[in-house]
Amino acid sequence: MKRQRRRALLYISAFITVLVAYTFAYSWAMATFEGIDKSLLKSFAIVIETFTTTGFGTDAGQWDSPQMIVLIIVMQMTGVVLIFMALPLFVAPWIQEMIRTSPPTSIDEIDDHIVICGYSPRAETLIDELQSWNRDYVIVVSDREEALDLYERNVNVVHGDPESAETLELVHVQRADTVIADATDEQNASIALAVREVSSDVQVITLVEEANLTSYLQYAGADQVFSPRHLLGHSLAEKVTASVSTDLGETVTIGEDFEIVEISIQGGSEVSKTKLAESGIRERTGANIIGLWRRGEFQSSPSPDTPLDESTILLAAGREAQLERLKEMTLSDKFDTERRSVIVAGYGEVGLTVENELQSTAMRLVVVDIEDKPGVDVVGDVSEENILRDAGVERANALILSLGDDTMTIFTTLVARELAPGIEIVARANETDNIGKLYSAGADYVLALETVSGRMLASTILDEEEIMSPNKQVEVVRTTAPRLAGRNLRDAAIRSRTGCTVIAVQRNGKVITDLGPTFTVRSDDQLIIAGTDEDTNRFAELAQ
Repeated sequence: MKRQRRRALLYISAFITVLVAYTFAYSWAMATFEGIDKSLLKSFAIVIETFTTTGFGTDAGQWDSPQMIVLIIVMQMTGVVLIFMALPLFVAPWIQEMIRTSPPTSIDEIDDHIVICGYSPRAETLIDELQSWNRDYVIVVSDREEALDLYERNVNVVHGDPESAETLELVHVQRADTVIADATDEQNASIALAVREVSSDVQVITLVEEANLTSYLQYAGADQVFSPRHLLGHSLAEKVTASVSTDLGETVTIGEDFEIVEISIQGGSEVSKTKLAESGIRERTGANIIGLWRRGEFQSSPSPDTPLDESTILLAAGREAQLERLKEMTLSDKFDTERRSVIVAGYGEVGLTVENELQSTAMRLVVVDIEDKPGVDVVGDVSEENILRDAGVERANALILSLGDDTMTIFTTLVARELAPGIEIVARANETDNIGKLYSAGADYVLALETVSGRMLASTILDEEEIMSPNKQVEVVRTTAPRLAGRNLRDAAIRSRTGCTVIAVQRNGKVITDLGPTFTVRSDDQLIIAGTDEDTNRFAELAQ
């Protein structure tokens, strides 16, 4: 929009300059070459008549000199060019604006819907989740062009000021289940206050960029305040802690003593360089491999011939003792519990959270940042070889990339992987589109800020369904499947139709984990499934 405005101003300035120049030129040329004095006002009228192609009035036929004829020809050509330039700048946008549909400013009466104030990439993830579980929602944005674009993409959107109680009433916020404020911290506080003007009962969730502002948002009326960067930092730190120690890390608990966990395979471990069937995991540990990640691609119920190596992350289910035995099998034979050093690259809010999480462990931390500030051990551009060497990358167990720029993260991953082939690289991705690039560059584990934020919101909002792993690469969801009632797992063909794996079933308060192909689903069963975001969304469409 700003670019179009600049072009229009440039065009108008140029047009006025040309008119003035031709006015003086015509007056001078008539006096010099034709011996006729023309006032500037009359000369200006002739220039306008020439540019608009309406004729030349009394001056027609008065030009005998070649110089005047050439001047008139040039004026005519200039006028035509300027008119054609005006078409895309003014006429076409005006016509387009006239025929475009206006975005809605209100919605029909509705109950238990989700009102999302503001639009961002994390809102896209949340909307996907809400749509897959058939939950009604509406987006409220103040920018008309953004609202129009969303409307034309079939997103449920309303154009209005989300900080206005009037607008919130038009989306029936008083009858909503939840309001999510997803704008700047200051705007989120204003949105929360506006919601409380309309309703004191509706749940208000706000996101916060600066964690130290949490209390102010709570004062404004927010029931819950989430810091996506804080959660991401915690998740990155937890992943590294599990990678460089014998601890399992955070697990997803299903029932009593049955858990799901992601386990990275280290180079030189018992199972590295083997196939899944040859690894002996099932026979020696009793744990089930329900899926695995290889360079960012998830394989549900992998084939027995699937190769295992240091680029593999196992998604395993079992009892704690079984998973601990599996963890031992994935550790390198050179694993040294005494030599545990971690490099944290990027000391913003995510990096600071990572450091705080890791300080309680026995690992030695080296913080790298481009700015010299308290807590930074090595100052410089982490993508440069000498800075990584100064940080000890060739001797470190893990490198956490918590940078705010994905391009820099990708390049740093390439450099670090070349310098230290065996190091565990855990990276933050600010945009989900860059996850694949980071894996291709050599990252072992990638978490996207957008995905973590969207899932976190979805897991808080959804009541009947439960997203049990908002901070993992894979979703573990507890949900009902009424459309599968009376069918066994073999006939339902859940894996082939959706890509999801049924891990367990909760029935009458008990968790059933021994699920054969003849296991029949009941209408009141709660199925615990695992898969990517897309897989679980497909399952919801199939089973709900």
